[in-house]
Amino acid sequence: MLLRASLCALLLIPSAVAARGGPPDPYPDDQPLFVIDQNNLGQYRERLSEGHAAMLERYPSFRIPVYPSRPAFTAPDWFHQATRANVERGARLTADGNGVIDARRGLPFPDPKSALEVLWNHKLTWRGKAWRRTYMQANVTAGGAFEPIRVTETVLDRYQAEDYAGEPIIQYFLQEVTAPPRLAGTLLLVHETLNQVEQPRLAWTYNPGQRRVRRAPNVAYDNPATASDGLRTADQLYGFNGSPDRYDWHLIGKKRLIVPYNAYRLLDGRLSSRDLIRPGHLAPEHLRYEEHEVYIIEGRLKSGQRHIYAKRRLYVDAASFQVLAADHWDGLGQLWRVAEIHTVVFPEAGAMRPGVDVVYDLKNGRYAALGLMHEETRGFEAFDTLPLAAFAPDSLRRQGVR
Repeated sequence: MLLRASLCALLLIPSAVAARGGPPDPYPDDQPLFVIDQNNLGQYRERLSEGHAAMLERYPSFRIPVYPSRPAFTAPDWFHQATRANVERGARLTADGNGVIDARRGLPFPDPKSALEVLWNHKLTWRGKAWRRTYMQANVTAGGAFEPIRVTETVLDRYQAEDYAGEPIIQYFLQEVTAPPRLAGTLLLVHETLNQVEQPRLAWTYNPGQRRVRRAPNVAYDNPATASDGLRTADQLYGFNGSPDRYDWHLIGKKRLIVPYNAYRLLDGRLSSRDLIRPGHLAPEHLRYEEHEVYIIEGRLKSGQRHIYAKRRLYVDAASFQVLAADHWDGLGQLWRVAEIHTVVFPEAGAMRPGVDVVYDLKNGRYAALGLMHEETRGFEAFDTLPLAAFAPDSLRRQGVR
């Protein structure tokens, strides 16, 4: 049995075929209030992240169209009730900040007082109970060339489950590369643990050439992300994931900034890859930015720790606690990579989620765009739950047939 067929049967994927692309734009008539480019950057610099200012300086063709600010974060009533219960229960950080105690299902810190509280809200915010998304990833050369990489991810967010009681594993993640042929059949399985200093992330890979399942302890920190050609690190998905322990974290402040938001046009099924992917950056005419309040937190690499990013600054939405943008500096103190997380609301999940993640390399002019659904007929599906058997290493081995 083919891998995709066996996975679909195990996960009880519905047979109905959705329209191509992501969810429809709820604001189709919105027009930009203004557009920021190299010519008027000085007028708006204080309302931009350092990375966005650098992108405008680096690329004359890059622009930031600013639209009316529309609220987007949505969550079920039980999530808000769980958030209140976390406050009443006294949810708190561990002594070293590498985990949380007495947090269940909701935000652990709805009124955060520190950078780590903001970061843990980001890690545990509402993105849905379980989902499957299929998308294209493009690792784009400075000249605009790329080879389409197609990926399917299936996720069970254990932290959001009704019977979650504080156990170590908070999420199950299964990733399959389906194209190009040289990568097709590659599988990654991750059991995401709450405190990865006490219990490191558990990961396994399946290589179709060797037909073997192997433990993958390096799927973390600054090791290269799957099929990313070295343009993204493992801990850059969703802006930041994994353990915060290699950095000292500082809360810089709270500020209204112009950030990526409501990026429905990037997922429009009427568009082609040629419409979206340009040399240096995604096509500005299909991007959307709005002014929103964000927490700005900064991680500075601890003495004696190793990471390719000596400093990283995260811009975290004050409503959803999703990272919306991130700047990354190298060991020489130079701004190196700029990340954008273009969010949308997926009605199937009732959640504001990352739609397209992009990491721009300011040094070599390349970038990686992940989450492009414009060519997918079933780009995103939501579930109330999924069988744990789908995320067992033994199941990975049985299903690993190319």
